[in-house]
Amino acid sequence: MNLAFVESPVQLLNVLEWAHTQAGTSEPGDHTGHGRTADLTIVVLSPTDPMSRGQLRRMAELARDEGHTVRWQEARGGAGAPLRTVRELGPVLRRARRIVIGDPFSRYVQLLLTLVGGKDLTVVDDGTATMEFVAQVARGERLVRWHRRGGRRGPREMVLAPVTFLARRKLSPTRTRTVEVFTSMPLDPPPGIRVTVNDFAWTRARFGPPTVTRGADLVGTSLAETGVVDLEQYLAAVATLARTHGATRYFAHRRESSDKLHRLAVQTGLEVVRPDLPLELIARRGPIGRKVLSFPSTVVHTLPLALAGTGIKVAVCDIAPEWLRDNASPRAQGFLAGVTGTARDVQRLPSPA
Repeated sequence: MNLAFVESPVQLLNVLEWAHTQAGTSEPGDHTGHGRTADLTIVVLSPTDPMSRGQLRRMAELARDEGHTVRWQEARGGAGAPLRTVRELGPVLRRARRIVIGDPFSRYVQLLLTLVGGKDLTVVDDGTATMEFVAQVARGERLVRWHRRGGRRGPREMVLAPVTFLARRKLSPTRTRTVEVFTSMPLDPPPGIRVTVNDFAWTRARFGPPTVTRGADLVGTSLAETGVVDLEQYLAAVATLARTHGATRYFAHRRESSDKLHRLAVQTGLEVVRPDLPLELIARRGPIGRKVLSFPSTVVHTLPLALAGTGIKVAVCDIAPEWLRDNASPRAQGFLAGVTGTARDVQRLPSPA
């Protein structure tokens, strides 16, 4: 049995893409995936925010339609939830042949990995964080999300340090064990990490082709919410981009705050859309603008693959250094520039004045 742990809709999407590659090419018109991938159990470690939960429930329906078993785990439902979750998942962890994870930086996943013996491991994309994960494994560094500030660790990090250390060992290749990374990101993997390319074949087979509208659409980001970009600078940049390129809709990131989105709609006149599925599926299903504008984010790597052959152009706008908050991580500018610079089949746009 293959056992997958996911905490976000995008992770679940990429588990479905991975399962599709394991199954090989289905018969024309057959999207069920029944048979060769029926031994995949997906455990949803449910987050607390309503937008993520809603998208995950929709993705869980799609996963069940493909013939996979989905187990919804209220992993954050109170103080006793983590211990209860670990206890309940123990038997299924022991039966698993391969463990598939969507977020190697997740403390929850790291805790579960400490219970895993010599299982085969696959890491599927959790967005651009995959690039940082592989780089940190190659350098032998502790696992830290790119937008977190460095320096002295707090009490929580100190308590969890042994868990993180053990998880990093599980996620690092050895002479006898390789780690698979299933990704659409450009990577330079160290020896022992085997990269399998995610070209969104399942998404393209399952959805579309989309109806293409004459205007442009803009993709939102949670860089303000994560403390990387100044909110006022971001709102001004969105307004300029929309005016310059004739954008009419703004696809909100699931972590963007309601107050920010209200301000954005009032100040720019954009129609704010709260997607009920990951953007790759929304865009492939359509309707979608003939040009999709984005700031540096995962979608500048994934949308060109999901929309291949449709004629839709994806354009990325750089983050200007002056947009960054004073307390942003020192790595932020370089990481974001790398996300943009390594994107393929996209149009590069200068930062709006």
